[in-house]
Amino acid sequence: MLDLRRLALIREFARRGSIAATAASLGYSPSAVSQQLAALEREAGAVLLDRTARSAELTDAGRRLVEHAERILSMVEEAESDLSAHTATPSGRVVLTAFPTAAVAFAPALARSLRRYTELTLRLGQSRSGRGMREVQSGEVDIALIDDWYGRAQDSAGLRVFPLLHDPLVLVVPRKHRLADPEVPLDLRELRDEPWMATPDGEPSRLAVDRLFVDVGGTRPTPWEFEGLGTILSLVAKGIGIAAVPALALAAGVRGIAVREFPGNPVGRDVHAVARGSSIHRPSVSVTLRAIHVAARYLATDLEPVRLA
Repeated sequence: MLDLRRLALIREFARRGSIAATAASLGYSPSAVSQQLAALEREAGAVLLDRTARSAELTDAGRRLVEHAERILSMVEEAESDLSAHTATPSGRVVLTAFPTAAVAFAPALARSLRRYTELTLRLGQSRSGRGMREVQSGEVDIALIDDWYGRAQDSAGLRVFPLLHDPLVLVVPRKHRLADPEVPLDLRELRDEPWMATPDGEPSRLAVDRLFVDVGGTRPTPWEFEGLGTILSLVAKGIGIAAVPALALAAGVRGIAVREFPGNPVGRDVHAVARGSSIHRPSVSVTLRAIHVAARYLATDLEPVRLA
């Protein structure tokens, strides 16, 4: 009989690529991981890993077992969800991850919606853009809030994608800036010599700012670069420069800035919730997904440029 925990272990090994990385991901020692994989080989009656003194990789049999493990573990989770769906009270722990601005923006409404479920606990963490879907797929988290700048997120590989919001870029300027007056026309071509601030090259929001300037037929400005949209907003509030940021970044509330919407159809991102299809009927996951949709409605009301998907 194949042990489910060891099947989960070899699945994690396939995703991480090494015993050391698998051990670090799961909080085990490398020797414990190696011993458990050896035990799985005995259970399977096949060589699953090709080991050398310095590395290990899956054999053909190992790769086939990983494919079976994906299906088996998904079916087990689906069975657990089906059984728990008939319980009246959501309970247990739900692990949610989000890109940083979404974590800050969604947290208050989630706390309000879920606090009535006294047997349910929520852990909300932050992850870098692009990691959320992988963390859901690997089982590290139950739900992820992801940002999609290019319209590519869709149901796949056992994952369900739930559209929430469209979050456009907006211009933020100091309160005393001439463009703080909403009667002053906004033309990007006239802002080239302004002291721009942006996230570093390669960050999704920076790429969006670059696209914004391409759309008006000009080259991008050379900005000061800072990690974190919160840092950039605080510098704008101090009168140091201007920036284009996703409107959702304003949910935390920043004094000393004025916000202007770009004309036309500005560059923006879509915000989605992602969960495994095998888990969405589990009461704890189901009520959390509903709370996320409620939070999205609050945000669309509070932040005028943001709109529901």
